[in-house]
Formats: sequence, C-alpha cells, structure tokens
Amino acid sequence: MTETQPMPVESAAYRAAMAQIASAVHLVTTDGPGGRAGFTASAVCSVSDGPPTLLVCINRTSSAYAAVSANAALCVSTLAAHQAEVAGAFGGRTPMEERFAAATWQRLVTGAPALAGALTAFDCRIVARHPVGTHDVLYCEVVGLAEAGAGDGLLYADRRYHTLPLTPQAPREAAA
Repeated sequence: MTETQPMPVESAAYRAAMAQIASAVHLVTTDGPGGRAGFTASAVCSVSDGPPTLLVCINRTSSAYAAVSANAALCVSTLAAHQAEVAGAFGGRTPMEERFAAATWQRLVTGAPALAGALTAFDCRIVARHPVGTHDVLYCEVVGLAEAGAGDGLLYADRRYHTLPLTPQAPREAAA
C-alpha cells in the first residue's frame, strides 16, 4: 500500500478561508530609534497572563516592518467600531505621517503611541521574534495598559469591517 502525499494548500485558497474568520481589529504602533510607524492588524492574541504577553504577527514587506524591527517596544490598541476610518488609514498605503494625523495619541510606559479612546491599549516590550513564512511572530510582554475606552468592538471578516455590540442588549422576544 502506498501513501499519497497531500497536495499543498494554495496561498489564495488559504487567504479566502481565513477571510471567513472574524477577528478583532488592532492598531500596532511603535516609536523609537527606528522611527514612528504603525499598521492595522488582526493577527494578535494573548499568550499568557504570567507574565502578561501578546503575540503579534507582522509581514516583513509591511511599511512598518523596519521601525518595528529596530524598536524594542510597541503598543497594541484594540479598536472600537467608531474607529473604522483610522483602521483604514493604517491598513492601506497611506503615508505614516498621515496615518498618525488621523487620530489622537497618548504615551504610556514605553513611549509607543497608544490610540486615545481605543477599547483598550497594551503597551509592550518585544521580548522575542521568530520568522515564519512571510511574517515575523513577535512575543510582546505587556508593561502597561491604557484606560479602557467605550463603544462597540470593531471586527474584520469577509474582507470588511463589522460591529460587535459590547453594550448590553435588550432581550429579544421569542417569535410566537
């Protein structure tokens, strides 16, 4: 009996499948010796709460890659639904200065820009990096948190933004 080799998954098919998964929308920003830069990301997740650590993925062809690589810190701001326009500015080919001019910023522990009014912001030190395929996986120890903002959450799925209600909803009546 011969074993058949699985066919490789095509990149386009993989991207189409991933587009069906809803993800929170974040801005990843940095500032330091490598300059100020930022990008919109959905590839962010918790790794541990002891110490508090996030995983952030960045494409090595990203316009923010050089700055993120040179700086030891970044901030992950989780966006509210009303911040979709800012997400769009950071997700396209908008020049960096225009991206940052589209919003108001604050500084936390590391000095990385934190988006004012975000649902939350995680100020982080980058403690490890691992290249995987086209991306670098960054392990980021959380050293500060911004005061929580208000509003519904911003999600990205099916290649567009959606709103996730975070405020309590009135109970729906059952259909008769």
